[in-house]
Amino acid sequence: MKAVFGLGNPGLKYAVSRHNIGFHVVDLYRKTHCHRARARLCITSLIYRCDGLLLVKPMTFMNASGDAVRRVLDHEDVDLEEALVVYDDLDLPLGSLRLRPFGGAGSHNGMQSVLDAVGSQQIPRMRIGIEAEGRTATGADFVLDRFTEAEWKALLPTLEAAVEAIDVFFRAGLEAAMTRFNRAEL
Repeated sequence: MKAVFGLGNPGLKYAVSRHNIGFHVVDLYRKTHCHRARARLCITSLIYRCDGLLLVKPMTFMNASGDAVRRVLDHEDVDLEEALVVYDDLDLPLGSLRLRPFGGAGSHNGMQSVLDAVGSQQIPRMRIGIEAEGRTATGADFVLDRFTEAEWKALLPTLEAAVEAIDVFFRAGLEAAMTRFNRAEL
């Protein structure tokens, strides 16, 4: 069993914010690969089961994502190396995609919550760049704001690549996904 955790904030207020990129990727994967999967609310998360893959959207707010991630990992008996956390990264240019097997959280409080809750930096992650050239808003205001139409258009190939990367992670492992997608021009 593998699990993909898309980080975001629950509720309509945040549905199309930059901070919800993890939710968008999980939803796009589900619509592409397992459109018949039904969600169930379990242990503070919305979970879709898809052929041995759990697609998880924590229903805690972003900065408390770790509790939901830890609970699902424990309840479903998923090892850390079989999990993938997908989240926005303000430190990467818009449309960048980076897969890593471990590391720190950088400036991302949601990922820091995950690392604190699992007690390790050894959890794979997919970071999707949301930094916009010439932005004037502060970090918190910027990530909670909506993408512009031009940003959405620029981001679409990255979201599609993220879905493919999850499929490679699921079928062939993280190393194969890193080899293919960390070098790709999106």
